[in-house]
Amino acid sequence: MADLDALRAIALSLPEATERASHGEPDFCFRGRSFALQWQGRIILKLDRAHQDLLFEIRPETFQPCKVATVHWSSVRLEDLDEVELKALVFEAWSTIAPKRLAAKAAL
Repeated sequence: MADLDALRAIALSLPEATERASHGEPDFCFRGRSFALQWQGRIILKLDRAHQDLLFEIRPETFQPCKVATVHWSSVRLEDLDEVELKALVFEAWSTIAPKRLAAKAAL
C-alpha cells in the first residue's frame, strides 16, 4: 500500500522535481509546473490522457477524473496502489511536463 511519504520520495527523486505547498498541501513540480499534488486527502496526478481514460474505465474505484483548471487530471486513491505502480504513475506524471530528452534519460 502506497502513502504520501512514498509519493514524496519518488517525486523528489526525479530530475529537477521540487515540492512546494499549495493551499497548505504538498504540490510536486518540475520547473514550477505541477505534476502531482495532494488535495483533500486524495492524490492528483497529471497522467497521459489516453492512459487516464483507460484507468477511469477499468479501475473507477481507484482512478477518477479531476478537473484542474481546464485540464483533466486523475484523482487517485493511494491506498489502492503498491509502490511499484505508484512509481510508474509518478514518473508518467512528471514526464508529461519534463522535456522528452530529460525524461528519456531518467526512464525507469
